[in-house]
Order: sequence, then C-alpha cells, then structure tokens
Amino acid sequence: MVIRLFCAAGMSTSLLVKKMEEAAKEKGKDADIAAYPFTDMERMIEGVDVALLGPQVGYQLARAKEICDPKGVPVDVIPMQDYGMCNGMNVLKFAYKLAKNK
Repeated sequence: MVIRLFCAAGMSTSLLVKKMEEAAKEKGKDADIAAYPFTDMERMIEGVDVALLGPQVGYQLARAKEICDPKGVPVDVIPMQDYGMCNGMNVLKFAYKLAKNK
C-alpha cells in the first residue's frame, strides 16, 4: 500500500509518517508512507494507493480531487484530532478504509 501525505511544507507530517510506519509494522502491513508539500502533489501522485491531506491544507481538497480522481486515487483530509495527537494507528486505519472504499 502506497500512502502519501500532503501538507503545507512536507515537514509537519514527518512525525506522523513515522508513527504510521510503526503502526503498519505492528499490524504486519506492508506500507510505503511518505510526506510531501501539497505543491508537489501532481508530480508525486503516480503509483499511489491513497493520498491524505494535512488539516492545514484541507481547504485544497477540491483541487486534490481534481488531481487524484482521474488517476483513481482516493483522497481525503486527515481528521484533525488524529493529526494533532499524531495517532499513527488511526490515520493508518483511515487510509486503509479510504482505499477499500475506492
């Protein structure tokens, strides 16, 4: 499962990526997780299973859908509470649920 997180600069989500990787390992899931600035979404969306937006760029969801929908990549905003608490397990579950519903 290839999961990409997009935020304002790609920095604030790095801790969340680490927590998600730990959660994936704990669950025995094979996940390739990385974070990038939202401005890189168009060139980083190839081969991605799920795209997640940090709450600080949630207002870009419509634009993200324009980029992701033609490629069949589900995209949504990470719930604020899970993002703020850096709850890697919940965000990982959120990503898998999105992928399953596509």
